[in-house]
Parts: sequence; C-alpha cells; structure tokens
Amino acid sequence: MIPTLRHATLPLASLGFPIFPPELTGSGPTAVEFGGPGQPETSGARLILERLGPPRWGPEGSRVSASATMSRRTHLGTFTPRTSCLDLWKEKNDRLVRQAKGLVAQECGLRRQQLTQDILEGLSGLLHSLKGLPAAIPLLPLELTVTCNFIILRASLTQGFTEDQAQDIQQALERVLETQEQLVPRLEQNLSKLWDSVLHASSLLPELLPALHLLAGLQAALWLSTDHLGDLALFLQVLNGNQNRASEDLLLLLKTWNPPAEESDAPLILQNARCLRDVLLTASAFRQGLQELITGSLPKALSSLHEAASGLCSRSVLVQVYTALGNCLRKMGNPQRALLYLIAALKEGSALGLPLLEASRLYRQLGNTTAELESLELLIKALSVIHSSEAPQILIEVELLLPRTDPSSPLYCGTQSQVKHLLASRCLQIGRAEDAAEHYLDLLALLLDSSEPRFSLPLCPPGPCMPEVFLEAAVALIKAGRAQDALTVCEELLSRTSSLLPKMSSLWEDVRKGTKELPHCPLWISAAHLLQGQAWVQLRAQKEAVSEFTRCLELLFRTMPEDKDQGGASSCEQGCRSDVALQYLRAAALISRGLEWVASGQDTRALQDFLLSVQVCPGHRDASFHLLQTLRKLNRRDEASAVWWRLKAEAQLPQEEATWSLPLYLETYLSWIQPSDFETLLEECQTLLREPC
Repeated sequence: MIPTLRHATLPLASLGFPIFPPELTGSGPTAVEFGGPGQPETSGARLILERLGPPRWGPEGSRVSASATMSRRTHLGTFTPRTSCLDLWKEKNDRLVRQAKGLVAQECGLRRQQLTQDILEGLSGLLHSLKGLPAAIPLLPLELTVTCNFIILRASLTQGFTEDQAQDIQQALERVLETQEQLVPRLEQNLSKLWDSVLHASSLLPELLPALHLLAGLQAALWLSTDHLGDLALFLQVLNGNQNRASEDLLLLLKTWNPPAEESDAPLILQNARCLRDVLLTASAFRQGLQELITGSLPKALSSLHEAASGLCSRSVLVQVYTALGNCLRKMGNPQRALLYLIAALKEGSALGLPLLEASRLYRQLGNTTAELESLELLIKALSVIHSSEAPQILIEVELLLPRTDPSSPLYCGTQSQVKHLLASRCLQIGRAEDAAEHYLDLLALLLDSSEPRFSLPLCPPGPCMPEVFLEAAVALIKAGRAQDALTVCEELLSRTSSLLPKMSSLWEDVRKGTKELPHCPLWISAAHLLQGQAWVQLRAQKEAVSEFTRCLELLFRTMPEDKDQGGASSCEQGCRSDVALQYLRAAALISRGLEWVASGQDTRALQDFLLSVQVCPGHRDASFHLLQTLRKLNRRDEASAVWWRLKAEAQLPQEEATWSLPLYLETYLSWIQPSDFETLLEECQTLLREPC
C-alpha cells in the first residue's frame, strides 16, 4: 500500500517539466496541492505513483519493473511511456550526465567550472523533485542514482569530501528504510547503523542493489579520505556478507567486494561501482604503503606500493608511487633498483620535485656528492617553474582519497627556500665553503625579500629558524674567507633581534626559577657575537675579537640551568637540546678568547678561560687539551699530568652515540677550534711530560 503524502507544494519550475501530461490534466497548473485539506482521496501524487505503476511480481516471485508495467498498460490508451514522469526524470539525469562527461575534453578554467556548477544545480533540482514524493520502490533506483551522481560531481568540483556528502548519503539510506517501514528516529542511528539496517533488510529488492553498491562505494571513499579506517573495515565486511568479521585487511576486503553490474536500461551514472572500487583499492594500497614506509615495515611497504602502482593511477599519482618505491628500496639497501624507479618517475614528466629530492638522498647515501648537489640544483629550478594544472576528471580519483603530505612524510618535497637551505647546508658540511656562501646569500635574499622588519618564528621543522639561517650564512662566509661579509650578516641579525634584548633579563630569571624552558633567542644573539669575534680574528683585529667574545660570554653566563635535562628540544633544530647548545657555546667562546690570549702571550689569562671551559662543559676533550697545552707551557707539570691521564682514559672509553645534535653553525664553529690530530698530540705531550704509558 502506498503511504499517504504529507501536505506539500512543489513549484513546477523547480521540476523543469510538467508534473502531469496534458492529456491527463487538460491544462498546465502552476502548482499542485498534494494531500491537502479538502482534496479528494485520489491526489496528484497518487496519480503520479499510479502512473509509475504499483509493484508487480512475475510468475516466480521476481520483481517486475515499473517500465515493464507501464508497457503492459499502453493498450488501455490512457497514456504512453514517453509521457511518464519517471521517464522524463531519467532523461534529465541522462542528459546532465552526458553534459558532465563532455566537460572532460574541455580546457580547465572558469568556463568549465561554471558549466560544472550548472550541471550540479541541475542534479540538485532533480533530486529535490524526486524527494518531494513518498519513498517508493519504483522511484528509488533513479533517486539513488541521481544522489550518487550529485555526490560524485560535487566531490570532484570541490576536490574533496565534506560533511554535506555524509548527510546526502544518510538521507538516501533513510529513504530506502522508509519503503521497508524500518525507519527509526535519525538521532538514534549513525551512518554505520543505517548501513547495517539497509544491507540486512530481508525484503530488500534486487533492482536497488546496483545503486546501493555505488552509494556504498561513495561511503567507503568518504571514510577512507577522512581516515575512518575502522568504520570502513567493518562496513566492507558487512557489504561482503562476512558475518564473522574475521579480516580487517582493507585491501583484501576491497578485492572481495564484487558490485553487481548495472542493467542496460538503468539511468546513466558518472562513475560505476566497479570503477570506484578500483580507485579505492589503489588509494588504500598507496596509503597503506606510505604508512608502512614511515613505520619501517619495508617489505610490507614494498608489496603495498607495488599493488598501488598496478592500479588506476594518474600520472601525478604514479610519480608519487614510483618515488615512494625508490625511497623504500633505498632504505632496504638496493640503490640500483631504487634509481630505476626514480628514473621512471622522472619520465612521467610532471611533479619532478619528488623524484629529484629522493635522488639527492640516494646519491648522498652512495657518497656521490656531485650528483647529490646537481639533483638539488635541478630541484630548485623545478620548484621555480609554475606548472599548469591538468583539468581534473569528473570522477572520484585516487588524488581525492590520499592524505595531505606533511613534513614527516617521505613524499614531502618542501618549498624552494627549504631546498635552497638544504643545498647550502650540504655544501657547508662537505667543505665547499665558497659555494655554501653564495647559496646562503641567495637564500637570505629570498627570505628577506618580503619579510617583516622583526623576526617571527616560522613553522618548523623542517629546517632551522630564520636566525639560525643567518648564523649558518655567517659561518659559511667566515669559512670562505669573507669575514667582512660575515660581520655584515651578524649585524643584520643583531639589528633584527635588538628589540628583544631588554626582555632577556626577565627570560633568564624565568629559567632560573624553572618556570620556563631555556629560550633560544639569547643563544642566537650570543652566537652572533661569537661569530663576529671569529670574523675579527680572521681580520687580525685582536682587540675587537676579544671584545666580541667577552660580550658573548656576558650574555651566556646570565643563567646556569640547575638541571641538565631542563632545556627542551629546539623547535627549530630537531634533536638539539638548548641546554647542551648553551654548554658548548660557552666552551667555544671561552676557548676562542683563550686562544687569543695565547696568541698575545697572556698565558695566565688563557689558563683561566681554559679551566672555566672544562668546568662549564665537562667531557669536552678540546677544552681539556687546550688546558693541557697551557699547563705544560706554564711548566705546571703535576696539573698537566693529571689532565693528560684523564684525557688518555677518556680516549680509551667507547664513544656513546649522542641522541642529540648541535646546530650546524655551532658544529662547524667547534671544528675550527679542535686539534687536527688528537692522538698524535697526546703522545707528544706524554713524551714532554716524561710519563710512562
């Protein structure tokens, strides 16, 4: 029995065609009252449903479609199939789908976007017309198909899923349950329970299954793109009829899912369920492979990524998959196969940044420094070129279901400035000081082109904060013999941080009281004075050098952390602890000033600085060695002997691998003040002190 309609008024303009054919009505009304007060029992909606045809059953209990029913009634002469509202709605859906598919060949631009929006509004109006009628079996295949087309087009237009698509799916499921008289209040059911009710309905008719499976594919796409993987696994188990819910492997569940084929006379759809299943399978394999790559499950990652590479991949996705395979094989110790995949990724001709970055990592692992730097230089050029984006398909594609890449992802390429910094820092690390200096100056020009007068901490990681880029640039310039340029860079850094100096006393006080972690800004300012001192050393201006080293020490000794673990990890240098950096900065400044005292013949002053450097940074072998040299020079043999024995004992202990790292500028600076051959110098001191081995 067909349920009685609620009181509703539908403007005919919203339908796009007459509600009733002329031979039925005799005139074209502007609006039809459905089931209103004072209307006869046979309302307009009932006439429409009667014309669609009541449910009929074949000889063996099979369902007879509405179109078949209407074809049997044509001999009555009352109406013809071409005037059926269901046929008219189906024709409108098919016309809109053909228009949408025709847009694929058009250029990407505002015109295409406007046409897509018009088609979307047409589908929305058609869906509104269908929902204006009571939920009935003859209507639902078309209504579900239009709903799916609307969701697919909208997701393609917005390049992603939103909460609106979830509401559209929920409303479609509620319409199905209305026909089964199983609808409960909406607040009592979420999407998972609604799907369970729909898929377990004992009286579900077979003509709804193709459209329901397409809707299920869209539900799976929505849950996959929003990382609801647990809900997705349970949903696929129910969809496959797996009652024991033993397997939670998404790839296996998607392969098991076998959507039914659409009938030849079914309404047109933008993307069928089997195509959507293949997209889901590819996206799931890629996501799973990336996650396994991050967690270190390399053999599993290799298998999942191979599965993704054999799926429905666009060129841009294939570049990402090949790059991930190269990354995985490189970590597995197979660089030659990794290189083959990276070459294949480069041959795809789009998104060259990812394979070039991975190639630089591969060459670095192989020790091919020249090829590594060339890859980074090509990467900078690739990032500076603006590529025209390809027109997206009017479909749910793999790209829509992939997570956004973040700095922790192996597929994070970074920005042009980040790659410039990587190139400059690598040149500095491998000793190409002149190249490093030029790259750092280019990087500073790029960063300062539109920067604010004062520093604001950028998002990091990856890469250092902007003050540390200044410090690294100064170190590179000093190493390249350009001391005057290094002074200029340090002055620029100090001028940009000068406004923070009045606040430093309160910052140090907070650290002393333990209310805050050690701030990094005082370290940057102190390091700038340290580098200025070293630049003056290079310029043979001893007085200015000692003055800068002293200024650095005054800033550094305003606080002393009570606990070695007080400082947290730097927000800009991963793995670098600010308290450790503070200790080594103090030692570097004391040793540098001590060396200047030695150069001027003031060994007693130098001895004080070297003694203090050993105290502020215990275990620093360079500080101990400079102390040993000065004690021997001052003929304080007993003290020198004690220092020598301690150094000898420390040299024989196994070196523990540090769990932290120093900032690059400080690590480079410390390399300047350490002895070139530590063991040889120890043996020389042993001979001079005439101590037994």
